Amino acid sequence: MASIVLGDTSLLSDFGQPYIIAEMGTNHNGNMQKAKQMICAAKESGCNCVKFQSWTSDTLYSRSVYEANPIAKRMVDRFSFSESQLWEAYEYCKELDISFSSTPYSKQEVDFLADICKVPYIKIASMDLNNYPFLKYVAKKMRPIILSTGMAEIEEIEKALETIYAIGNHQVCLLHCVAEYPPKIETINLNNIHTLRRQFPECPIGLSDHSPGVEVSTAAVALGVCVIEKHFTLNKTAPGWDNKMAMEPEEMKQLVENSRNVFTAMGTEKRVIAQGEIEQRKNIRRSVVAAHNLCAGTILTRDDLDCKRPGTGLPPECLEKIIGMRLKRDLTVDEMIKKEDLQLIV
Repeated sequence: MASIVLGDTSLLSDFGQPYIIAEMGTNHNGNMQKAKQMICAAKESGCNCVKFQSWTSDTLYSRSVYEANPIAKRMVDRFSFSESQLWEAYEYCKELDISFSSTPYSKQEVDFLADICKVPYIKIASMDLNNYPFLKYVAKKMRPIILSTGMAEIEEIEKALETIYAIGNHQVCLLHCVAEYPPKIETINLNNIHTLRRQFPECPIGLSDHSPGVEVSTAAVALGVCVIEKHFTLNKTAPGWDNKMAMEPEEMKQLVENSRNVFTAMGTEKRVIAQGEIEQRKNIRRSVVAAHNLCAGTILTRDDLDCKRPGTGLPPECLEKIIGMRLKRDLTVDEMIKKEDLQLIV
């Protein structure tokens, strides 16, 4: 199975324990106190990591597009975190013992995350999958990369990986992702997880899930994803870009619990009979019994025999072998037949 090790020593492995990332996005609305409350709630929900967005209007938009976009002008800079704020969030994560990362959108942001914060991985958003100069720059940091594949053809993913590998960085996890917010259920195509694993067997595969609810992520765990990234908020009804499709703490807690239960339930491909099942054999399997009252000396026929609970006597597979044997004692209907009750006719 493909695997990589993150800087926080977490193992990302196909069909391994899922690594749960609470995507903070802009749901803190630029408020550090709220961000700390979110970090605390993510920790209490059982998440492995919180991930922020490292952006400014300059790193996302050309000036002409920014000036013509009233929503961007109103929200991007207001909702973004500065390096000092991200550092404060990072320090708070250390206090709570939860991993911290962020998605960078410029070289400066990459430098800050990789060289100063020493994040366990660098997340590359779907929008930058074909930004090959940027991929090279991130790859040179030689930190594990989690790469979302939304909007990308297989050939584009191949080229992105070739670009990263050419630098000598082979620590890449791919996330199946549908870059709609939220996606229609019929566009999610979880079977693409199999496609990515087949096409890129060297990369562990995860899921960046923008759908509402826990169903899609839980199902993905059964398909062996190693990462689940899910938008997180304290309040879905609050204003903000990502709040409506994000999970509140109780939902996130349920997702974490579901994911880990499904992982545990998947178990092994080796056929193992649980001790509890072995004990159940005595209660609910069948044994050979007398089909009606029988007298000693009776030479048994098929009509003399039946199989009923419990399973503590001769098992049903012995029935055919018993036919033609002589009965040593009287039996009443439904009485269990024992080995010592039988005499072989020579």
